[in-house]
Amino acid sequence: MLRLAVATNSETYERMQSPLADRGIAVGHVATSERAIPLTENPYEEFDVGFVYPSRIMEGAVADAMLSVPWINGREAILRSRNKADVLARLGRADVPVPDSVMISNPADESALVAAFERLTPPVVIKPNSTTRGVGVTTAHDLDSFLGIADYLDLVHDYRATGDQSFLVQEYLPDATDYRAMVVDGEYVGAVERRLPTAARERGRWKHNVHRGAVAEGVELPADHRQLAERTADVLEIDYLGVDLLVADGRAVVNETNARPTIDSATKYEDGFWDRLATRIREAAKN
Repeated sequence: MLRLAVATNSETYERMQSPLADRGIAVGHVATSERAIPLTENPYEEFDVGFVYPSRIMEGAVADAMLSVPWINGREAILRSRNKADVLARLGRADVPVPDSVMISNPADESALVAAFERLTPPVVIKPNSTTRGVGVTTAHDLDSFLGIADYLDLVHDYRATGDQSFLVQEYLPDATDYRAMVVDGEYVGAVERRLPTAARERGRWKHNVHRGAVAEGVELPADHRQLAERTADVLEIDYLGVDLLVADGRAVVNETNARPTIDSATKYEDGFWDRLATRIREAAKN
């Protein structure tokens, strides 16, 4: 039986064990963070292939050296997807529709900040360039509020150990429908719509991250949205990818991507999802 190393023990790890075991793939957890790891001996079992490169790049490099396996999504795929500005720039150059966005590299002059704000119609979305789960994402409805947020981020980025000293200013799409489409080996395999409960919307909530209280419901995406997700994975050259689509007023854009997407319940994906994923794992193991 093929041995698959998985560097997470959350929902994805739990959901994948039985369906992959039925397809001849044994799933094992490799703990790469929040532990002490001797660097002169291998603390891990033997594996044939890795799922996705660990989220903590420093610890992941050690695990990668110890395991010495090919990954479905390796280090480059994880870094590329995590860099939101990189993703938007690559997609935009390839004529994939994305929100109008500006990357701010701190420290930036106030004139540059004002120009970025005035490029867009308020409110504007402000988000860190490399976080997940909606952490740090907010909106600014006027220039003073925007400059205040930029001042705060400048203080954070002034800390010398901060690796990423950039953030995004992005157009706000009110009342947009939020989809997470999944692509495996270039093919669309299913999608969910992320919706906020009515009570949350009435309190003014607008971010649709599941980790912030949104509910993910399986949906059938139209053909053009499926093709948009597949085109995104092709441009980014990432084999296993979550593609976040925002749809408003007949316009669909790729907002973000995730090369470490959570696998939802199988009922929310197309028939054959697990077969396709198992095939991709076996192909990766041969490299």
